Amino acid sequence: MFRRILVANRGEIAVRIMNTCRDMDIESVAVYSDADEKSLHVIRADRSVCIGDPRPSESYLNIDKIIKAALETGAEAIHPGYGFLAENPGLAEACEQNGITFIGPPPSVIRDLGDKTVARRIMIGNGVPVIPGMTGPAKDPGLLEKEAEKIGYPVMIKAAAGGGGRGMRIVRDPAELGEAAISASSEAEKAFSSGEIYLEKYIEEPRHVEFQVLGDSHGAVIHLFERECSVQRRHQKIIEESPSPALDPDLRERMGRAALNAASAAGYVNAGTVEFLLDAKGNFYFLEVNTRLQVEHPVTEMITGLDLVRHQVMIAAGEPLMLKQADVVPRGHALECRIYAEDPEKGFMPCPGRIDFMKDPSGPGVRVDSGIYSGCTVPVDYDPILSKVIVHSESRECSINRMINALSDYPVIGVETPISFLIDILDSEPFRQGDTCTDFIERVFPDWSPCNGHDIEACAAYIIRELAGGVKNDTGHEQARGIPTPWQTLGNWRM
Repeated sequence: MFRRILVANRGEIAVRIMNTCRDMDIESVAVYSDADEKSLHVIRADRSVCIGDPRPSESYLNIDKIIKAALETGAEAIHPGYGFLAENPGLAEACEQNGITFIGPPPSVIRDLGDKTVARRIMIGNGVPVIPGMTGPAKDPGLLEKEAEKIGYPVMIKAAAGGGGRGMRIVRDPAELGEAAISASSEAEKAFSSGEIYLEKYIEEPRHVEFQVLGDSHGAVIHLFERECSVQRRHQKIIEESPSPALDPDLRERMGRAALNAASAAGYVNAGTVEFLLDAKGNFYFLEVNTRLQVEHPVTEMITGLDLVRHQVMIAAGEPLMLKQADVVPRGHALECRIYAEDPEKGFMPCPGRIDFMKDPSGPGVRVDSGIYSGCTVPVDYDPILSKVIVHSESRECSINRMINALSDYPVIGVETPISFLIDILDSEPFRQGDTCTDFIERVFPDWSPCNGHDIEACAAYIIRELAGGVKNDTGHEQARGIPTPWQTLGNWRM
C-alpha cells in the first residue's frame, strides 16, 4: 500500500480525499496556488507544496509542476479528484513516465472515453443504447446541416472533448444552427483546448440517471446502483439522489447491466460513472462516461456504506475488488445538495469573497463535505463550490425533510449561496412527487426570488447570539455560547 499520496486538487474534494488517506494511515500532500495558501485542504494535509500563480494554467492544470511536487515529496501516487486534470490523459501518462501511480483509469481509457464520439462508437459496437447522432466530430456548416436534417430537430450541439455543460447548445430551428455551432465550438475551444463538436438528437424532458461503477485491474467490474441528477442549472447538477424515483426493479436491472457492458467494453479500471438519459417512456440512452470520482459520490457512499476513495486507492495499488455484485445492497434514501458561492437571483453568477462566518449543520444522517471555514476567502479564480450537504434516512420523504432542516441550519455569511433556493426546490410539490427532469428549474422556478428578505438579519442575529452572547464559565472567563473553550474539551488534565 502507498505511504504517501499527492492530491492534485483543492477545496472540498481535496479535503475529502485526505480524510480517507488519514483513515488508511497514508500521508497526504497538498498542492496549492498563491490564492489558496490558507485554504482548508492545505491546513488538513500532512505536507504541502506551493505551485505558483493562481491562474489554473500555471498551477492546478500544470502537469510539470504537479509531477515535480510529487517527486520532491516522495509521493508514490497522485489522486486527481474531479475537475482540473482528473480526465486529462496527459497527467496519467506523466505519472507512468515518472514511476508514480495514477489513481484512476489508464491513459488510453481516459482518452477514448474523453472523446465523446469515440465513446459513442465503442458503445454502439457493444450493444449499449446511444442517442441518435453523429459518430465523428465536424465543424463544416454544410455537413452539420445535413446531419441535423438526418437526425431530426431539435438537436443538441455538444463538445467532442468535454462535458459539464460547456460547448452545449439546443437548436430547434435550422436557421439557428450555424450561429449556435460557432458559439459552441468557441466555448469548447476555451474550455477543453479543442473546438470539435458533434450533433445528437435532443431528448425532450429527459431524466439524468447515472450508475457508479468500480473495476479492478484483474478484469472484475461491478456497479453500485444509480444516482438521479436531473435537477440542474446551466447543465450543471445541483441536487442528486439515490435511488431514482423513476426506476422500478426491472429498469434498474437493465440500466445496471448496460452500465457494466459500457465499462467492460472500454476496459475500465478504478471508479467511474456511466451516465444515461431516460425519457418519459422508459427508454434510456448512453450519454457519457466520467472517468473520475464524481462530485456526487457521497450519495452512493451513504446508501451502500462504502468508501469510494478507499476502493480507488486499493484498486490503484493493484488489489482485486473484494466485492461481488451480489454483495452490494443499497439501503434507504440519500440526497445531496451542492453549495456554491453564487447568486441564484442573478443567473447563478459566482460570488467570490470572504466568508465571515459559517457553521456546518449536524444531526443523525447528516454529512457535510466542506472546503471552507469562518474567515477563509473564496477565490475568484476557480469553480465556486464550497461544500456539499448529504443526508440519509429510511425513505425519500424523510430524506427531503432532513435535508430541508439541515440547510435551514447552515449559516454562510459573507458570500451569496443558493441555500434558500435549494430549500424551495426540495419543498416544492413537483420535487416531492419525484417529477424531475433536466429542465426542472426552467419549468418550475423560471423567476425565483427569496420568499422573504430576512435571511441576512436572521444570520446576523445568529452570529450575535453565538459570538457576542457569551456566558461566564466556572473559571470566570467569557465563553461564546455554543463554542466550547479548549479547557472544556481537553477533559481531565494537569500541567
